[in-house]
Amino acid sequence: MRLFRLLKILRIFFRHGLDEFALSHSRLRPLQRFIHKITFWRNLERPRGERLRLSLEALGPIFVKFGQMLSTRRDLLPHDIADELAKLQDQVPPFSSDLVLKTLETEYGKKVHEVFAQFELTPIASASVAQVHFAQLHDGTEVAVKILRPNLAPIINHDIALMDTGAWLAEALWADGKRLKLRQVVSEFARHLDVELDLMREAANCSQLRRNFTNSPLLIVPEVHWDYCRTSVMVMERMKGIPISHVAQLQQQGIDIPQLARMGVEIFFTQVFRDGYFHADMHPGNIFVGDDGRYIAVDFGIMGTLSDQDKNYLAQNFLAFFRRDYGRVAQAHVEAGWAPKNTRVDDFEAAIRAVCEPIFDKPLKEISFGRVLFQLFQASRQFNVEIQPQLVLLQKTLLNIEGLGRDLDPNLDLWKTAKPFLEHWMAEQIGFSGFTARIQKEALNWAVILPEFPRLMHQILTENRNHTLEKKMEALLIEEKQKNRTLTLIAVLLTVLIAWQVFQ
Repeated sequence: MRLFRLLKILRIFFRHGLDEFALSHSRLRPLQRFIHKITFWRNLERPRGERLRLSLEALGPIFVKFGQMLSTRRDLLPHDIADELAKLQDQVPPFSSDLVLKTLETEYGKKVHEVFAQFELTPIASASVAQVHFAQLHDGTEVAVKILRPNLAPIINHDIALMDTGAWLAEALWADGKRLKLRQVVSEFARHLDVELDLMREAANCSQLRRNFTNSPLLIVPEVHWDYCRTSVMVMERMKGIPISHVAQLQQQGIDIPQLARMGVEIFFTQVFRDGYFHADMHPGNIFVGDDGRYIAVDFGIMGTLSDQDKNYLAQNFLAFFRRDYGRVAQAHVEAGWAPKNTRVDDFEAAIRAVCEPIFDKPLKEISFGRVLFQLFQASRQFNVEIQPQLVLLQKTLLNIEGLGRDLDPNLDLWKTAKPFLEHWMAEQIGFSGFTARIQKEALNWAVILPEFPRLMHQILTENRNHTLEKKMEALLIEEKQKNRTLTLIAVLLTVLIAWQVFQ
């Protein structure tokens, strides 16, 4: 089955002429021209970006998601390709109205008009995993209805299997494969895809994020209508706003674009460091802006979580980067176990400094994060730094945030925007307020444990006393056995001596 899927992938790429990307090197141009001559039946008149988009659409949701991520990296892609891939964010071809009605009737066990007073069959947005329709409940409430694409699981399972095989080959054949933990990365990606195929779990994600940002001046999250949610259907509050990618329209509405860019950075760091729970699919198709200038988040299929240890480690690294304390960055990697304990910290520090120093005090438009990431990868490989699979989603989200910030305000100084927030967060964690917050957090546990403390101590002391008595008894028994053995040996020797005297 995997072989058939691989052949299909190669066939679609070849049909749309994507071999030109692989054969674009000057030494391979003659081969490319030869292939074009013998495959004259292929229609390659469409622009290359459109052909790439059509190939990803034909291959299914995983490839569409890959295209979505690439569309945010305009610093790495030619404009024609980036513009085409941007259409994957909310313009994936929808599935038919018949399948929409069938899915709803199957999930609710009744006709659509019995559930909704009005239901628009034409979707307002169509993405890789689901599509969204506007509707109205019988009480007049306007809602958005998200419906899962039918028969997705088999396609996703085949693609994940192919990715796992590719990761296994890379780990077996490539020197850096094991260090990058490619199979663990694929496994993490598959786990989050499983969540996306259960809209009840997505509804729970939405509800959690809404609770985290209740009455927030930064972010609005729609309310979930739980009575109407099912595994393949999610019903939530209808949100009205302007897509964040429509910068000209936002400016016409009087939105402060530079301020909007700074708010996006603050929202990201608030999610990561305050809550340890963040929206991990923040491409422009999932973000809108309300009339009051606040962000509106939609699509909660992929959410990331971080432990307190992860948050503390990341905060220390971010602050060390912003302060240009490269020695602390290198030392933090060793302390966290990401780099081997025998790593020369001074050499690692020098390598990090060579990568990061040139990018400070520059606006985003003058920074190529693609080049920075590549150089950091080279440095990490030199020092055998292990890639942490649990942070893959965070890395992906950082790329999305950078792409979003670049589109909104190329002059945004990411460092100056983020540094005060992180310093405040670290002061709260390490200072007196952090100490009191942790005491308050543990107070409920202490209220349960403290009344039982005397009994628990008595139990421990009794067990220790009994254990000590058992030890003493064992020692006495051993000593007694040794005495018995000694007496027995003496008796045997005396018997032998007496017998020898008698026979003399």
